[in-house]
Amino acid sequence: MKPRVLFAGLFHETHTFVDGATAWSDFEVTYGDAIFKKLGDASPTDGFLTAAAELDFEVIPTLDARVNPSGVVEDEAFDEFWRAFVERAATALSEGVDAIYLVLHGAMVTQSLTDPEGVLLERIRALPGGATIPIFGVFDLHANLTAKMCRLANGLVAYRENPHTDAHESAMRAARLLDRALREKITPRMAWCRVPLMWAPPGTGTASDPMHALNLFARAAEAESSSIWVCNIAPGFSFADTPDTGLSLSVIYTGETAEAHAVLKRGADLAWSLREKGVIAYPPVDEVVAALPRDTVGPVLLVEPADNIGGGAPGDCTSVLRALLKYETPNALVCLNDPAAVATLTDLKPGEPKTLAIGGRGSRLDPGPVEIDATFVSRSDGNFELEDKHSHLASMHGLHIAMGPCAVVRCKGTTILLTSKKTPPFDLGQYRSQGLEPKNFSVIGVKAAVAHRRGYDPITKASHYVDTPGPCTNNLASLPWKHLSRPVYPLDDIAEPQFTFL
Repeated sequence: MKPRVLFAGLFHETHTFVDGATAWSDFEVTYGDAIFKKLGDASPTDGFLTAAAELDFEVIPTLDARVNPSGVVEDEAFDEFWRAFVERAATALSEGVDAIYLVLHGAMVTQSLTDPEGVLLERIRALPGGATIPIFGVFDLHANLTAKMCRLANGLVAYRENPHTDAHESAMRAARLLDRALREKITPRMAWCRVPLMWAPPGTGTASDPMHALNLFARAAEAESSSIWVCNIAPGFSFADTPDTGLSLSVIYTGETAEAHAVLKRGADLAWSLREKGVIAYPPVDEVVAALPRDTVGPVLLVEPADNIGGGAPGDCTSVLRALLKYETPNALVCLNDPAAVATLTDLKPGEPKTLAIGGRGSRLDPGPVEIDATFVSRSDGNFELEDKHSHLASMHGLHIAMGPCAVVRCKGTTILLTSKKTPPFDLGQYRSQGLEPKNFSVIGVKAAVAHRRGYDPITKASHYVDTPGPCTNNLASLPWKHLSRPVYPLDDIAEPQFTFL
């Protein structure tokens, strides 16, 4: 008899320091059997569905809800998700299912909940038939994983790579662990440790320390003990103000809790010893752009973590554009999210001039819109398909990406792609779909932290991280924390770190 597995997805990375709230209408929601159409779209949901077909699961789909990183989620949105889940899950649970599988992000925050994923698991456990059922799933490396999540779940598996090239693979890995638990009639548990430190996203790339060393530790821990099924390293999302924001380590295990805690303690000690490697400072953008040679052979990247769209920033901050225009940098390329500007270009023909005020509306930290005398180049519907199925963007939306109506303009040697929906710059198909070949530009502004690297590194001659005003600042101490458990490095001086265990 096929194992019956109930499926649901709830995916949002919440930046609690940006303006505006995230409503249910902002989510891309797929209900019931329509979820099966995600098979082949390279998302974590596809990863589960692919593994489920291989493992001969009978999948009972409820809903899959996801949205780009943005501001605090409205309570009503979380409640609507829960109502829709119960409506589709109650009958299956009463009839009996063998397990539940969840695709989560792990860094969601609502207006009244700092741990909605933990509350979701708590509510599932309270449903008739939900108390003892195995719960497995996959979560983002940038999750602020909590003790409640780990206490209530049996097998949550984190992505291992940043950029998230392995989101699909990690979802499959979690499904295979679920299959192992069902076949061997073993119910694993989770142990957890919070380390009092956090790193801004640029410090969490897995190609270098501290994350590289921590990943090596995790794989060694799995190899050393048959009772440690998985060791997760989650550096957390440092722009979500919660008690648990920051680095967590967790294991899925079947042995003694003391053994699991010993593994976590070794990992925590290693993380603490590497804490300074995750704190990075960058030069001001004006200083970098002023020093670029006029005959730059590119592409040379100007990476702007403070307006990191993948971290919840608005994608319309203007500092990089201002610097390029100020120094009349030749053959430059940038992208700003500005639906209002796109709308004003609806009737123009290629080559026609237009005075525009663009960007600078999404963050109070930005100087404001930039007025330019632009030449209209082209427009499109903004739809494109990822060139790379392992793109970080696939972990968020699958293969098919909608930027909304788009327009391309030029001003003083800089080509500007204007979008109507903020779109993380993680795949070169974004520009190529607009007739722009990134390899042909000398300088490209990129609103990202780490996740752009898989797409851009193969074509990039040099890369400069630049300091600009924006909500995804690397200066974490400048943010108005209210809920964060203190002390925490690098905000506070800590002589002897205290690790918290589950």
